[in-house]
Amino acid sequence: MKAVVMAGGEGSRLRPLTSNMPKPLVPVAGRPIMEHILLHLRRHQLRDVVATVEYMGASIRNYFGDGSEQGVALSYSVEDSPLGTAGSVMLARPQLNETFVVISGDSLTDIDLGAAARFHRERKALATIVLKPVPNPLEYGVVVVDEGGAVQRFIEKPSWGEVISDLANTGIYILDPAVFDFFRPGEVTDWSGDVFPKLLKEGERVFGWIADGYWEDVGSHAAYVKASFDCLEGKVKVQIPGERVGDSTWIHADAEVFPGARVDGPALIGAGAKVRAGAWVNGPAIIGAYSTIDSGVKLSNSIVWDHSYVGLNSRLRGSVVCRSVTVKNGCLLEEGTVIGSDVTIGAGSTVNANVRIWPNKEVEPGAVVHESIIWAGSWKRGLFTSYGLNGLINIELTPEFASRLGAAIGALTPKGTEIAFSRDYTRSARMIGRALMSGIISAGSNVIDLSVLPAPVCRYWARHNHVSAIHVQTSPVDPRSGDIRIFDDLGLDIDKRSERKLEGLFFREDIRRVSHYEMGRITRRDQQTDRYMEDMLAKIDLEAVRGAA
Repeated sequence: MKAVVMAGGEGSRLRPLTSNMPKPLVPVAGRPIMEHILLHLRRHQLRDVVATVEYMGASIRNYFGDGSEQGVALSYSVEDSPLGTAGSVMLARPQLNETFVVISGDSLTDIDLGAAARFHRERKALATIVLKPVPNPLEYGVVVVDEGGAVQRFIEKPSWGEVISDLANTGIYILDPAVFDFFRPGEVTDWSGDVFPKLLKEGERVFGWIADGYWEDVGSHAAYVKASFDCLEGKVKVQIPGERVGDSTWIHADAEVFPGARVDGPALIGAGAKVRAGAWVNGPAIIGAYSTIDSGVKLSNSIVWDHSYVGLNSRLRGSVVCRSVTVKNGCLLEEGTVIGSDVTIGAGSTVNANVRIWPNKEVEPGAVVHESIIWAGSWKRGLFTSYGLNGLINIELTPEFASRLGAAIGALTPKGTEIAFSRDYTRSARMIGRALMSGIISAGSNVIDLSVLPAPVCRYWARHNHVSAIHVQTSPVDPRSGDIRIFDDLGLDIDKRSERKLEGLFFREDIRRVSHYEMGRITRRDQQTDRYMEDMLAKIDLEAVRGAA
């Protein structure tokens, strides 16, 4: 049999998880939901798979490609506009010339598809709907069947007064190609609302097969968290990446759990993730790839996606933190909070229970967020503090940030302008500095590389050579942080007006990109401390000093 994975859903109820990601790619226990589905199909020898895609379909195609990494042959049927759950499958009709399976790409299941297919053949059915008893049928389309499994009636999201069945439609179907004869091509068509009722009306053989396995419709934040933790607790048969440690903890070989850190399962620590000394990950919990849980953090019943950072002594309780989020030191995220991608939570902030923050927002240090942030705060504050630019190294001050800042600095000056650069001796300052210089020359300005110098010497050099200058250093009060100082041609910090102009260029990305023959150059200047010392000594009455001694 072939299989069709319906992967066109927008996942609006899961926002902000799906604000910039299609629902089938939302990670569950270290893999996108749809990847769990593809692996489940492979376990049942269903290797010829068509995925129907619409919302952010390119992201799905780019992630899975031809499906070879999942052990399937994956092709795609692309909707130009939403056609409904059945209409999308209709587009794949040329590839479906035998009995086939339809399954949702945004639910989690380990239901025995082979048993469902055998039931379908035994009943000589045109369509078989896989059903699952649920404790609360109000959120589902329910199906009424007779003793032999023949479908009698469909009820979409009934009230309690209408509940005469607890059998939910799982969105998994076994179908014969003749089902397409009941479609109207090009129209928005749903299985439960259009096709199956029409089949019943025409007297066709439509059956329901009641499944024993696991199934969860990941249609809400609570369902998402439940499905994720059910994986860790062994309630559903899935492949969890990483090495199993004990009964219910997986730690990837590339992850680091530092001495003095505590991880109580069930838990998953992803590739390259770090749990630092003094942190406590109290399961169920998931830490995504390359995320860092810093010292003193207490995290429980929470999910942190890839490339995020939770700062010193912060507390997370029942929270979901999406990709590339920075939670700074001393924050509290209460039960039910959902933090969208690329959000920064300022130090000492509290996010109250059930608050959701949409992507690309910034929470002020010390703030108490008591309602969801959707539109407000869709821009960051300023780049500058009272001490230049500063931030966490490789979390806020990344090479990408620095190169963009350098390009903005270069664009602030005429092409060919010389800008001096110095740094301290640390590797992080060298990394940030090289990215800054790359950005500057990309905008057509030139760099005078003074290499390792103290900041006062850099100021002196700028003043005496009448050029602007940049100094990068690791923070003297926190080795996790870095500082970037920008000086004018008098060796003074640039004024507020220049700061605002630079911020405008940076945030608007209004950056000058020059042709290859106009790019700036980097010129090295060493031993710049001698003149500084000579000038300083010239201003001191050495005889008076000697006399005082």
